Amino acid sequence: MNYEKIAFVGGGNMTRAIAGGLLDAGHAAGDISISEPLADQRDVLRKNLGGIHVSDDNAAVVRGAGSVVLAVKPQVLADVCKQLASAVQGSRPLIISIAAGVRSIDIDSWLGGGLAVVRVMPNQPALLRQGISGIFANDATAPEQLAAASKIMSAVGSVVAVPNESDIDAVTAISGSGPAYFYLLIDMLATTGRDLGLDATTARQLAAVTARGAAMLALDSDEAMATLIAKVRSPGGTTAAALDSLEDQGIRDIFDRALRAAHERAVELADNAHVSDQD
Repeated sequence: MNYEKIAFVGGGNMTRAIAGGLLDAGHAAGDISISEPLADQRDVLRKNLGGIHVSDDNAAVVRGAGSVVLAVKPQVLADVCKQLASAVQGSRPLIISIAAGVRSIDIDSWLGGGLAVVRVMPNQPALLRQGISGIFANDATAPEQLAAASKIMSAVGSVVAVPNESDIDAVTAISGSGPAYFYLLIDMLATTGRDLGLDATTARQLAAVTARGAAMLALDSDEAMATLIAKVRSPGGTTAAALDSLEDQGIRDIFDRALRAAHERAVELADNAHVSDQD
């Protein structure tokens, strides 16, 4: 099967990012199709992703595809999958879901069963092709199918495979929701910068560019985070004063509780999606 013949069901921001990344990587436009119910969205897709096939017919787009990317909102995924069951059972493509909080066993059941399903949790920086995606493959997925899914998602950033589907809930808490944590930190730094007398533009630039540079150094170095911190923190200096204050206020416990709350919510959403379809 030609897994590089890809159909996207749903034409939102993440689909546009992945499809655009594939095109820029040399993927043939004729091998990419997108179904999207909104006419205005279809016009945007045709304008921004020249050469791809765009339709409002989910089943027509899926037929003949080797890989089907489900990129619709989680609350409508069950209905979409049930409508596609006949089409995918006929061709049995690789199924890739980027819908948050919906387990592979449910997706497979809605599609008629027995399919290779890869569940993916991308994050917002994928829109700039700087994302990272956690992926999990069900037992029906062959190694070459997992490789195909990884290749598709690598169009928008790094890909990390996890061995257990429950790990996707942790991925959701760390990297799926993660950009918002960093936006909050940038906002807090910028706000205090303004309070200390900086103009708003300068304060935001200082905070955001510092975050970018620190992330790049963290990725480029094999050293532990504690070692990198120590290289900035001089005894009795300004960094030590700030970090001591954070530690005194239990910053690590605060973040631990926050991430666990995100994780618990991810599990709850998946449970709710499973139970609601049984009603």
